[in-house]
Amino acid sequence: MTLEDSTAPEAVPGIATADSLFARLRHACAPAWTAYVDHPFVRQMADGSLRQDCFRHYMGQDYLFLIQFARAYALGVYKSESLEDMRRMGEGMAAILDEMGLHVKYCQAWGISPEDLEALPEAKATMAYTRYVLERGMAGDLLDLNVALAPCVVGYAEIGERLIESVHDDHPYAAWIREYGGSAYRQVARDAVDTMDRLMESRGGAGRMPGLIETFRKATILEADFWQMGLTLAD
Repeated sequence: MTLEDSTAPEAVPGIATADSLFARLRHACAPAWTAYVDHPFVRQMADGSLRQDCFRHYMGQDYLFLIQFARAYALGVYKSESLEDMRRMGEGMAAILDEMGLHVKYCQAWGISPEDLEALPEAKATMAYTRYVLERGMAGDLLDLNVALAPCVVGYAEIGERLIESVHDDHPYAAWIREYGGSAYRQVARDAVDTMDRLMESRGGAGRMPGLIETFRKATILEADFWQMGLTLAD
């Protein structure tokens, strides 16, 4: 699917307007995006039928994932050419480090300490995704890095927004759904969308779109692979 298709990009309510770079990338990668945000792991988490061992495996790997994503934001500070961008990427790194508290809380309830989490071996899907994002940041500029980060940062807000309607106090995954479906995380996603638009305006142009689409598509596929890793308990 390309941006020349007859259908137009759609807004993501409360997160991105239809003319945002994120919405255009999402539209260009629609099949991969649907496979990610509507993955069986997500559907089972929504209705509470996801096995706890699957969720536990996912949370452990996501903890390791976030360590590498914090490094990606640190790389973004280095890649930044203005103090404003340095501050934004630094704030993103701080938000990720805070986000890891949710994982610690879940895992402590399972008798798993933060030290145990850090000592877990990385699954292949974790390594593939995080190293791809870091590679795009190293090889490209700040726009390439932010586009590679977007499926995770903005996609979780879209998923959380959809799942929040199904949550109740006895839901086994209520804390996760409320974390990513809440207003605070939606603001994180909106800030990421705004940053991409600003970077596209200053650093982009029509010639950059094919490369950005490919980066976004690959990162989205790796996101779906990450769900699949949790569902199958893959190493």
